[in-house]
Amino acid sequence: MMPASSTALPPAPTEFPDGLAKCPYLIVRDPESVRDVLHRPADFSPANALVAVTPLEGPALRVLQRVGFALPPVLASNDTGTHGGIRKVVAGYFTPATVAAMEPRIRELARQAAGNAADQLARTSHTDLVQTVAAFPPAVVMLELLGLPVRDLADLKRWGLDSMELFWGWPDRDRQLELARSAAEFYVWLRQLVAESVTAPGRNLFKSLAGHGLSGTEMCSLGYFLLIAGQETTTQLISTTLFRLLEGASPVDWKEAASESGASSVVRLVLATESSVPTWRRVAAHDTSLGGSRIPAGTEILLELSGNRITGGGGPGNPSPQGQPGRGSSTGLIFGSGIHRCLGAKLAELEASVVVQEAAVALQGIQLQDHEPEWIRHLSFQAPRTVSVMNPPG
Repeated sequence: MMPASSTALPPAPTEFPDGLAKCPYLIVRDPESVRDVLHRPADFSPANALVAVTPLEGPALRVLQRVGFALPPVLASNDTGTHGGIRKVVAGYFTPATVAAMEPRIRELARQAAGNAADQLARTSHTDLVQTVAAFPPAVVMLELLGLPVRDLADLKRWGLDSMELFWGWPDRDRQLELARSAAEFYVWLRQLVAESVTAPGRNLFKSLAGHGLSGTEMCSLGYFLLIAGQETTTQLISTTLFRLLEGASPVDWKEAASESGASSVVRLVLATESSVPTWRRVAAHDTSLGGSRIPAGTEILLELSGNRITGGGGPGNPSPQGQPGRGSSTGLIFGSGIHRCLGAKLAELEASVVVQEAAVALQGIQLQDHEPEWIRHLSFQAPRTVSVMNPPG
């Protein structure tokens, strides 16, 4: 990894370990510069988008190798001419009409989840909204949307969180080994799912990809991150929105969030200020320039998509002086831009708005029990791990 900048980072949104005093990335936070990078894939390649932030050590690598774990570039990290055709196949499952048609099902799942939370509150006077409300509706929606069987949801949620930490966190050697075992388990499960899907009746993503000519390994690679990003990041968006509403940090209050407009408004605010995916990576494919500054080949770049709380000094795309906050991120960049823009953007926003609204309708009067929960703080993912609430006293 080439140290392209000496910019130091504060705790959020990209919290580096204490032992890493310098950020190993060139940070680009100005919205127009971020957009420029994303719209120049020939100059700024996505090849490093899914590379482990912390290089995997021998024991973890051996666990993955034993199950044939392989992640060739297929979609998010694909900088070859095959990307467009593969993206078109996947995009066929996320058309505006398809997403709109899912709203009744999303609302049904959201009401069930909110009802479960209300039942638990009635029994015990407290519950964790991450687990009872935010966790499972996005997973069910994603699997159904892709034509895949809805099963092993608890495992899928665990695998998603573990893989995020393995690839975007800073696990030490022992933790890497634990996470690698989880990732290997997920990969074996996914390989079986792919094998079943290509011969299953009806339409599903893996059958469509096989028809496009992808190999089993390529389908596993695409599915590995799609089944994580397609639901876990939405769970995290919902979790952050619920937490900010309940702590009173939003201009929209809990009562207002029970309306469609109120819920949609607060979700858009959280997306713009601290989305579940605040940063993403690119790498300079060759010597190039950005904002009038030379960027050497191999420079690793960290793009800020939301939050804009990174401080830095005067590099390309970083006009603010060191120690001063930069300009607010453009809402148009929250889900990326250009040929690699998130295919599930509309779905994620719809799901979050509906789930938040149904929770606010069903759980009137609840209060935060833990105002300082532990947060997920990986390089490109952030959210509270819990949103613990209780019934009001008396």
